[in-house]
Amino acid sequence: MAVLTALRTKCIEPPASGTAAPTTRDGAPAIDIVSGYDGFLALQPEWDALFARAALPQQVFQSHVFLRHWVRHYLEAGCRLSIVTARHGGRLVMVWPLIAQRRLGMTILRFMGVPVAQFGDVLVERTGHEIELLQAGWAAVRGLRADLFELRKLRTDAALAHAGMPADAILLEQREAPFADLDLRVGRDGPSAVYAARERSNHRRRLRRLSERGDISFATLDPGPQAAALAAEAIAMKQVALTRHGIVAPTVADPRFAAFFHDLAGDAEGGSPLRIAVIRCDDQAIGIDLALDCKQVSFGHVIATHPDHERGGVGGILVHRSFAAAKARGNTLFDLLAPADAYKLEHADGLTMVSDSMLPLSWRGHLVCRLGLRHLRPALRAAVRNLPEPVTRRLAVWSNTSKG
Repeated sequence: MAVLTALRTKCIEPPASGTAAPTTRDGAPAIDIVSGYDGFLALQPEWDALFARAALPQQVFQSHVFLRHWVRHYLEAGCRLSIVTARHGGRLVMVWPLIAQRRLGMTILRFMGVPVAQFGDVLVERTGHEIELLQAGWAAVRGLRADLFELRKLRTDAALAHAGMPADAILLEQREAPFADLDLRVGRDGPSAVYAARERSNHRRRLRRLSERGDISFATLDPGPQAAALAAEAIAMKQVALTRHGIVAPTVADPRFAAFFHDLAGDAEGGSPLRIAVIRCDDQAIGIDLALDCKQVSFGHVIATHPDHERGGVGGILVHRSFAAAKARGNTLFDLLAPADAYKLEHADGLTMVSDSMLPLSWRGHLVCRLGLRHLRPALRAAVRNLPEPVTRRLAVWSNTSKG
């Protein structure tokens, strides 16, 4: 299997010369900082237009609708919007969707969408002057009087990486996000011939055994009330599974996570990108996949199976069903997101590198980096992974119950 080093994204051509964004008299972009909720909402028409013109598929996490729901659930006290915008001739050509948070006596910049957004980035129009726009954005970021800029989940093909990272940015951690080519992976009645004959046989056997437990049906849901209910059910299933396996996942345990997906799935009028694939047994949902579609790529965010069917191979059936449903919706790729877990690699046709970095912006920020505190989060994550299973199981139970 050929492994690619970057996700193949849909080619979006730069605007034709006759439709290029107008410039100011001196050619410099007009930079502004939006810090209020009303200002963020007012940006929606321009933001949506810029997204349609310039966004890459993985920037679905920087879409206004995604971040609008995020703001409703995750913008907390001690946190303010710090959205950097740039205009040429009055037209919006760049957006840095950022927030500023106070932590440990410091101001830290982060991407909007944390922790539900799986990739961080900025939107920038392809005018032929992207480098200049991004440099102006970096200058604006340095003028926000923050101490650190935490650049989490930045892909190698991100718009922000196009101009290169600042020299003083510090790499913290790298992971890989696998993706599947749906033309290769989806067959007429399940897995295609790209899978080994044994895997295809196992898939048919699992389906037969599952059908012995009741009538099996598959469905795909667009946003609406029924999708909202299924999204909430999927998160509940996921929480039970994580607790059962002793996996500590504070993000999923947080009630805001379920509330966010419930509302995003129910937003039929607001242009929600969320789509749901579900397997039912006797009309009971036993497998639910929450994915976001954007520009012919589907991003599988949450995959959950009913606890009573965990040992029946429903998870594997759901993966193949999700691939088939995504292809039927017009997608060509299915991004399985980081990290590159073993079950994801079984379906991977390529990998995209995803990195976390930190940019010091003040003497406090430089001091934190010199003291080595930048390694704290990766070290803690590794320490939790290496704990004995009985300990992680108790931590998982505590995490779920403490957030309830």
